[in-house]
Parts: sequence; structure tokens; C-alpha cells
Amino acid sequence: MWLMRGIFLPKVAGAWLKRRMKRWFAGWMLLGVCAQAEVAVPPDAEEEAYPAIERFVEVLEAVRKRHPEVDRLAYERLVNHALEGMLGSLDPHSSFIHPEMAAFMKANPEVDPEVKSLGLTLGLREDGPHIAAVAPHGAAAEAGVLPGSSLLALNGLETKGAVFSDLLESLRQAPGVKTKMRLKSPAEPKPVEVELVHRLVAEKSVAEAVMRDAEKGVGYLRLSQFGSGCAAEVEVALDELEDAGMKSLLLDLRGNGGGDLHETVKILGLFVPPSTVVVTTRGREGETEEPLKTPERQRRKRDYPISVLIDRGSASASELTAGALQDLKRATVVGEQSYGKGSVQNIIPMGGGTALRLTIATYHTPSGRTPNRVGITPDVVVEIDDTQREMLEKRWRLDRLPPEEKKVVEGWVDPVIETALR
Repeated sequence: MWLMRGIFLPKVAGAWLKRRMKRWFAGWMLLGVCAQAEVAVPPDAEEEAYPAIERFVEVLEAVRKRHPEVDRLAYERLVNHALEGMLGSLDPHSSFIHPEMAAFMKANPEVDPEVKSLGLTLGLREDGPHIAAVAPHGAAAEAGVLPGSSLLALNGLETKGAVFSDLLESLRQAPGVKTKMRLKSPAEPKPVEVELVHRLVAEKSVAEAVMRDAEKGVGYLRLSQFGSGCAAEVEVALDELEDAGMKSLLLDLRGNGGGDLHETVKILGLFVPPSTVVVTTRGREGETEEPLKTPERQRRKRDYPISVLIDRGSASASELTAGALQDLKRATVVGEQSYGKGSVQNIIPMGGGTALRLTIATYHTPSGRTPNRVGITPDVVVEIDDTQREMLEKRWRLDRLPPEEKKVVEGWVDPVIETALR
């Protein structure tokens, strides 16, 4: 067996590193033997682990020996950045949390590092603030901002030495406000300047509920997010539309990035029979939790036709809603292929004051499929170009537009809605 050959690391590795590696391998083997009967591991675990770890140490020591910038070669820094790259290679939602950021999160649990109006999440590491994550189809993503980029300056002011919470506060601006950043991406030799325009962040889950065609009894409800208490919001809106004569519904989930899973299940319970399985969670060993079912009681039966509208920005809870209604033959899905976020993440504390945000399972619709990485395919595909998408986003913030621009947007015909109405 390969472990019996002993640990032969490069001579440049210090004795302390050899001792720590031996302890790591011993612990790893013990855990592997104990868990072998219960937990599936990659088939190459035992045959590939030693040469892979040895290669990592060789590279680590070669970098420390030859790279000219000695102040950047501490073991702590090199290993943490290597772990950042490893987690980032798994999927878009797993990430390594540096000790500086982990300490901030622990001391400030109420502070959200996500800046939704720009579609990015700010992080902190030993060299200062950086872009920890970029949301799909947000302002940052469309400007080509890459995760892992260092934030060197914000609106002309250097960020070195700045208080992290102050940086977050300065990034929270009203829609239409411009923010300038100087970023240094690992993939680029020089820093670049980008200017991002803040977008509208919905304050309510139900952004709009109106009769789209009173004569035909078509109601329209746009759900911008699956926020806390949104199921009750949706139910009230449906009651009002039904009282106004609604006989069919357009449920618009375009641009909805998801939210509370339990609220999602309650909303599905408004449209499908009580105690219907709508979501399952599967980890490495299959289902890890009880299937989620709609509530046991339903106040009002709603069996009218439904069209669910989705686009490339519909993610997570939006995809589970569209997918469940599609699987159960309860709705027709219209629009673009959705984003493809159907996974579960946990924050896992690690040694050295670090942590992992790690994907541990995937969500599945009633038929057993997962939207993760693939999205939901509409029954009726309607692609829209960049100009139409810009008009759609303006339509969502109509009350904030200048009078002349507002008039133009009001005259725009939404191709997805028009298709759903046919």
C-alpha cells in the first residue's frame, strides 16, 4: 500500500512540514477506514492522494525558494490562496473564507457582504478587500468583473487600510447611481477601472399584481424574490386578482434570484394539492432530508391555467417553482433557459480561523431532475436581445424614470408576455 512507503517530501520542505504532513496522512487514513463503509469517496482517493499532495508541496517550496517578492511568500498566505482557487474550481457557489473575513463575519453577524444593486459580494483577505462572488446577469457580471479580483480603489479613494464595514456602506447606493472601482484581477497584468450603475433592489416580494387583460380574465403577478413572508403576500394578491375576475395567471419570475425555500413550498401549495412532494434534497449518498411537501391544508382551490415566465436571471427558488409546476403538469413555462442554481451550501468552520462555504447537496423537482448547472428549459422558448432586456429592466423601475423615457417604456411590447397570452 502506498502509505507504507513512508513520507518522502522534497528536501527543501522543513522538518515541521514533514511532521505535520505525517500527522495529516495518519488522521486521513483513520477517518477513511472508519467511514469507508458509509461514505462514498472518489475512486482514486488512495492511489492518487500521495503524489498529488507531494506535488502540491513541491510547488509550494519551489515558489518560496525562487519567487522574488519575499513578503508574499508566507506559508499561511500561499496555502490560503491555494485553497481559494481549489474551492472556486468546484462550482460558482463554493468559496474559501479567509481568516480576516471569517473574523469579520463572526464579529458582525448582522452585516451582509452582498451588494445586490451591483450583483457582487465583497470579501476580505490579508491583502485587503476583494470581490468574493459575482451574481449572474448583474451589473458586475455584465461589466466582466471576475471573482477573486482585488478592490484597490473605490470612487477614487484607495481601499488600503479602510474599514471593511465602511466600504460596504459606501457601496449601498440608490438605483442609477454610478460607482467607480479599480480592480486587479489574477488573470490580468494591470489594474482596470470599471464603472457600475446600481440597479433596483426589490423591497417587496410581490412587485406587481394587476389584471393584464380584464376582458379575458388574465391576471399578472410578478414575484421579484422569495423573501420572508412572501407566501402570504402572494396569497393576498391572488385573492384580489380572483375577486377582480381572474381566470388565468401569468406568474412572472424573471430576474428572481430565489430566496426562502420554505416560502417557495408554501407558494407551490397555493397551486397544487395539499401534501404534494415538490422538492427533495440529495447529497453524496442520495436524499439527505425529508422531501418537502406543500401544506396539509389549502384555503382556496386554484385550478385555473398558469403560465410561468422565466429568464436567464431566474435562479434557485424560481427554478424549483417553475420546475415543480412544470413536472406536475400544472403550468406552462415560457421564456429563456434559467440560470441553473439548484444547490445547498453550508458554512463550515476550519482551522486557522478560516471557513468554507461548501456545496453539500442539490435540490430536485418532483420528477427527480435538478436545475443545478443546467437550468429549467421552458415549454415555450422566447429569446430576448440586450435591447429588450434593458427595456424590461426599465419597466420594472418605471416610477423612477424621467417622463419622456417612461413614455417610451410604457409603449414597449414585452415579447415574453405576448407569447404567453397567445
